[in-house]
Amino acid sequence: MKKSKIWELKQSITNPDVLDMFIYGDVEGDGYDWWSGETIDSETSANYFRTELAKYPNTKQINLYINSYGGSVFEGTAIYNQLKRHPANVIVHIDGFACSVASIIAMAGDKIIMPSNAMMMIHNAWVMTLGNSKELRKAADDLDVLMEGNRQAYISKAGDKLSEETLMQMLEDETWLTAKQCLEIGLCDEISGQDADLTKAEEMLQKVNQSLTSKINYNKAIAAQIREMRESPEQKQEQTITDTEQTPEPDFDPVPEPVKHTIKALFTNISKNNN
Repeated sequence: MKKSKIWELKQSITNPDVLDMFIYGDVEGDGYDWWSGETIDSETSANYFRTELAKYPNTKQINLYINSYGGSVFEGTAIYNQLKRHPANVIVHIDGFACSVASIIAMAGDKIIMPSNAMMMIHNAWVMTLGNSKELRKAADDLDVLMEGNRQAYISKAGDKLSEETLMQMLEDETWLTAKQCLEIGLCDEISGQDADLTKAEEMLQKVNQSLTSKINYNKAIAAQIREMRESPEQKQEQTITDTEQTPEPDFDPVPEPVKHTIKALFTNISKNNN
């Protein structure tokens, strides 16, 4: 069983030494269908990419086209390393967005080209985890080690234009970068004269917001479960009585104000670039 195809590898018709690769969507590992017992093969997994790339052993140049808001850091990091090891010349084109781990994949390019209205977003990795205090601390330590490795992908590409100290702050701040900013700090090599087609930009940002909403709702649910486990039966009864006397709280806004500001600023920049 396969997910719908959202990336593609194809050999150039005019030049068999050139391979075009498109990543338009989530970067995901293989899944599992608990109802049917079947493995769900992801066509944006590192395994799938390795298998497909092996079909073109004589490739001299890979044109990588990216429009993705990210996905699995484990799959993306593996894809980045596969591209770095490959002897072909890798040219990356940012066809809209290269967010999160998609920006790390982009760093594998020997040359990165961005239209003036394309965007890149970098941030520290996050993970959902359950367990005791020891397991939660280990998860945090593992993320620190993972990000130490991932930072090298950006540093290796940027060279002297970007210090690790500055990069760490940018990752912490979850930074959106224009093509011009990427060029200034060494995360791209060229700004193309033709603008990218951003007709699906709103849809992609909505997916980012949905991810944030899911994260917030998940944390709220876990906190509620912990409170319930800690409360005695008497406390639960008192809380129930109190809840019936309170008026309903206003609807919770799942999108934090900083995110709203970022999205507004992004579309303001897009509008200016298109005018």
